[in-house]
Amino acid sequence: MSRKCQLTGKKANNAYAVSHSHRRTKRLQHANLQEKRVWWPQGKRWVKLRLSTKAIKTLQKKGLSAMAREAGIDLNKC
Repeated sequence: MSRKCQLTGKKANNAYAVSHSHRRTKRLQHANLQEKRVWWPQGKRWVKLRLSTKAIKTLQKKGLSAMAREAGIDLNKC
């Protein structure tokens, strides 16, 4: 499974690691992903998703069904 948020699509960002002598080497800034079980009221079951912490905060505000609809995810398959 790729390191990507299932609801928002957040993924790694290209960046530089800058040393004390200011030499730059490429590195990745990964998204803060968490494996999360979320209650889905319409399906009356738990759904296991890999979410970024930002998505978890948004999920509490919008709700699981609305965010899944925006992301184009079928929760019956999760």
